[in-house]
Amino acid sequence: MLLLPSETPLYNHPLPQIEEWLQDLGCQQDETQLHCWRVQRPTWKAELWLDVEQITVKYLQAGDNGQDIQRSFKYSLSRQDIERAVFSGP
Repeated sequence: MLLLPSETPLYNHPLPQIEEWLQDLGCQQDETQLHCWRVQRPTWKAELWLDVEQITVKYLQAGDNGQDIQRSFKYSLSRQDIERAVFSGP
């Protein structure tokens, strides 16, 4: 499947394209909660939720005292901007 240009707001991408994009970035979809995705990098790991109006990201044990850090990104942002913000880490 061909993705829309990376400058396109994420809300213009069909769900199958968003799922393919997340898979291409190394994310794994939860088998029981299909809106939940997990990703692990050498220095951090996170859970992503495809909510109704935004992507919510929880970086696990990424805070100063080992607490989780949560951020949300509206679908009105471009795919490129969301990718840069989420996958640059906490």
